[in-house]
Amino acid sequence: MLETLFSFALATSLLALSPGPDNIFVLTQSIVNGKKFGLATVFGLISGCLVHTTLLAFGVSAIIKNSENLFFAIKLFGAIYLLYLAYKVYKSDANIILSNDNVAKKTTTQLFKQGFIMNVLNPKVSIFFLALFPGFLFSDKMSTILQFYVLGLIFMAVSLIIFSAIAILAGTISEQIKENNKIGVYLKWMQIVVFVVIAVLILI
Repeated sequence: MLETLFSFALATSLLALSPGPDNIFVLTQSIVNGKKFGLATVFGLISGCLVHTTLLAFGVSAIIKNSENLFFAIKLFGAIYLLYLAYKVYKSDANIILSNDNVAKKTTTQLFKQGFIMNVLNPKVSIFFLALFPGFLFSDKMSTILQFYVLGLIFMAVSLIIFSAIAILAGTISEQIKENNKIGVYLKWMQIVVFVVIAVLILI
């Protein structure tokens, strides 16, 4: 049980550190407006994860009760989707572009709402949760709904810590990214490896 949860937390950490729309958005807001505004964005994004966790917990738990074959199909879909994401990252540009252009000044409340709405209305987050979480269910005795919430809370806690660190250290991180041409390549391949490893873990 603890081994599975630790593996999930490690995978979540690596995913949160990999450059994506969310953490780049947090980084940009912190650079332009200050760390307080970056943190407001972080809390909004993380809060949205609770909605996706709830939908997943009740939807997939019902499927698991009704059919083991359907549950295996979900896990297979998850592995294939993660491999697809790895391929997309492989084909993408490794350069990370941080631009302050056209980033409007907003209040912390507005940024919290924007982060929340960005997350909740993004169907890719639901698909990603569906791909990731079922492969890390960790108990035969605990309710599957409760297990999904435990995974969701771990995902939120780890992402909150890492995204907050990005917001607070925004200036330093942005300068390092701009000065080191190879950092984008390193992060790109880290993301590819994480997606492939998690896909394999889900299947086995």
